[in-house]
Amino acid sequence: MIKFNETIKKYKLIQKQDTILVAVSGGPDSIALLLLLSSLESKMGLTLHIAHVDHGLRKDSQFDALFVKDWARRLGIPISILRLDPRLKERKGSLEEIYRQARLDYFIRTAMAIKADKIALGHNLDDQAETILMRLLRGTGLSGLIGISAKRKIKNKIFIRPLLETSRREIEAFLKRRKVKPRIDSTNKEDVFFRNKIRHNLIPLLKKEYNQNIVGVLANLAESISYDYEYLDQITRNKVKGSGLRLKISIITRLHPAILRLKIRQSIACIQGDTRRIGFQHIKELEDLLNNRPIGSIVDLPKGVSVQKNRKSLRFYKR
Repeated sequence: MIKFNETIKKYKLIQKQDTILVAVSGGPDSIALLLLLSSLESKMGLTLHIAHVDHGLRKDSQFDALFVKDWARRLGIPISILRLDPRLKERKGSLEEIYRQARLDYFIRTAMAIKADKIALGHNLDDQAETILMRLLRGTGLSGLIGISAKRKIKNKIFIRPLLETSRREIEAFLKRRKVKPRIDSTNKEDVFFRNKIRHNLIPLLKKEYNQNIVGVLANLAESISYDYEYLDQITRNKVKGSGLRLKISIITRLHPAILRLKIRQSIACIQGDTRRIGFQHIKELEDLLNNRPIGSIVDLPKGVSVQKNRKSLRFYKR
């Protein structure tokens, strides 16, 4: 697991005396993450706390919670467990996205309660490749091709992914050497979710017919683009100062389209915290609002964000 330590050092993920909330499902990735962080506990003076979410999608999901609870006892690490409300399944929209948001909210609440500096997640190299393909197939811009970030701030909490440069095969080999048998989520074998279709069908096809190292190639692409995007993001912030909730038309109409689009995304992120569900078509519609539509026109975006064209500015607000 040399890459685990390399990734931590490369992205400055962990400092001495950090309090870290570790998201543990009981699967291979999260159990490996827990064991590896536990090995750094005394060396770096870390304080660890486990968070487990029971989605309730399987009849045996309560055994995952018991499994994680047992590991918490063995390692002497406190644990918090949440069973999601079954009524979440009745909500409209992507079930995958609904459960992802519910997990995220719980991790942030728990991290705030225990005063954790960081929240550690077990995403690996294969997850990164799958994410890039998912976004390509759904349609994405430069920001989407960044994929999963090793370190990212969400709602004032820092999320870290120390296993992001470690492959699924390496994680499984690590657990085998330690003689650790993780819980296996049977729903991961079903092609119900989009990610599972990518994992079980598309990736194997690309490996077999096009490039055996497709996972590494996609992960390298994500890393390269992340550096390019970070540079463009900084240039954009320097060119257009201010909160971003009001963009002066006289200024933004003179911007290069790449900078304009990035500024629009920054303004949306100011309100909703991220730009999830903002696609290429939304950006095109806002460009049309800026260049062609009359004063007073409004464009409604996902997650309750709206943009109004005034005489001198585009105003971004929560409706």
